[in-house]
Amino acid sequence: MSPAIEADGLTRVFGGGRTLFGAERPAVHAVQGADLTVEAGETLGVVGESGCGKSTLARMLVGLDRPTAGTIRLDGEDAGTLGDRDPRALARRVQYVFQDPVASLNPRKTIRQALEAPMRRLLGLDAAARARRLDELMAAVSLRAEFLDRYPHEFSGGQAQRIGIARALAADARIIVLDEPVSALDVSVQAQVLNLLDRLKRDFGLTYVFISHDLSVVESVCDRVAVMYFGRIVELGSARGIFARPRHPYTALLMRSAPAPGRRGIQAEAEPAELPDPLNPPPGCAFASRCPRADGRCTTERPPLEAGDACHAAACWHPLA
Repeated sequence: MSPAIEADGLTRVFGGGRTLFGAERPAVHAVQGADLTVEAGETLGVVGESGCGKSTLARMLVGLDRPTAGTIRLDGEDAGTLGDRDPRALARRVQYVFQDPVASLNPRKTIRQALEAPMRRLLGLDAAARARRLDELMAAVSLRAEFLDRYPHEFSGGQAQRIGIARALAADARIIVLDEPVSALDVSVQAQVLNLLDRLKRDFGLTYVFISHDLSVVESVCDRVAVMYFGRIVELGSARGIFARPRHPYTALLMRSAPAPGRRGIQAEAEPAELPDPLNPPPGCAFASRCPRADGRCTTERPPLEAGDACHAAACWHPLA
């Protein structure tokens, strides 16, 4: 059986090329050669600093951005070919849940109209079938049926995010990409939404790609974790293995820097972080300028993502373990 998602050499460059007068345009290397495999029924977490390429990767997986290079396969079928042949077929395979739940909904459309749109355009359901499906979706996300005729501004953030999840399920997709789905919510509401996502995953047989900067959330809900830095995946392994024994110095830095209940103070870097220039990526490891273990090889040779023990891979010449 094919994995739910396979990404090989996934790259996205913004800008580049030449102007009408022949001058070179600057190019931003947002994602650089990312390789991912997500098995059916799995939750893969993607973590990293702001600007590391997490959201760009998510947008490519659902077809909102086209890769500059590389391929994406969904259930063994090339997503680019599938989208070119029938964009609706791609939308029936994979759906997206946005970070800002209220802004992702059309303020001029009722919730009924928002949920019926994918049923009508992607699945071709008639009025009776749509009514049955609406009842199922509202029950699945624990919202009352009378909410269907209200507008997005009438809901709290947690309720709006439940509606966004219901809209993703309306197309009957089995792969859901969640881009910071709880970062805009209060902590107690976060827990409710995360429990809802866990229940929906079991009930509907879903596969999740969970984008987040909150390590505690990722540790709680994800089976495996991919750590991104400067557009590259620098560590990949089981959530338990990565949080128990990170191998890449950047992953260890993220964990030391994250606030945690019961721990006073935050262990930040001693010096201000020196980030690489996205218009001119360094030839070696992008983290070398911030890494206490870096040597000459790190600044000249780019380390590959290689597995250590128990399929725990890190792109580092001098891993921690």
